[in-house]
Amino acid sequence: MQFKLGEFVRFVDENIEGYITRIIDKDTVGVTDSNDFEIPVLASKVTLVHDEIPESDIVSNRPAVVIPEAQFIKDGVYLGLITDQHSTSVAHFHLVNESSFQLLASLTTEKGDHYKGEFAAIIPAHSTKKIYSAQLGDIQIWPKFKLEILFHTPANVEPKAPIVYHERIKGKDLSVAKEDIALLKQKGWLIRLDAAEALIDAEKLKESFFKAR
Repeated sequence: MQFKLGEFVRFVDENIEGYITRIIDKDTVGVTDSNDFEIPVLASKVTLVHDEIPESDIVSNRPAVVIPEAQFIKDGVYLGLITDQHSTSVAHFHLVNESSFQLLASLTTEKGDHYKGEFAAIIPAHSTKKIYSAQLGDIQIWPKFKLEILFHTPANVEPKAPIVYHERIKGKDLSVAKEDIALLKQKGWLIRLDAAEALIDAEKLKESFFKAR
């Protein structure tokens, strides 16, 4: 069974429980117990505790609510990065959708010449979805994100141009102070994905040109 960072597991042969805080290799994981001690263990020697389901992984089958055009929020799509509530050494990446659009998102990671499809799903309006997890201390070797997002709505609103985010997150991106992420109910780092392009005032540009001369 392939485990993910942040999952709650129990040892098969010992009375030990904890959270997966490191993927060491394809056969071995690191489990941090209640004493904050990380234990390397074969993945075959632990089992997932199924009643510990992260809230962000619960799928809702409720139909999308059509929002009146006057109340429609067109902007506010972010990549939110927070630390795990049980282990600050684990970072979780979330798509944070503050807009009224539904988002169709796909994430592929690139490391060297290797590509891996990590996530593909619909993110409803005003919601979040976890798309990736990594060891915070390994930021220097995090893969490049190839993230693409489409906008959709049943409302009478023109959809926005797709977002294409092909970037490698670096330490400087996390050098700013954490901020409150309301939809995640936690402090973290936010990277704006749908930032509007600066509008150029042609008259002011012309005036500044002549002044410079």
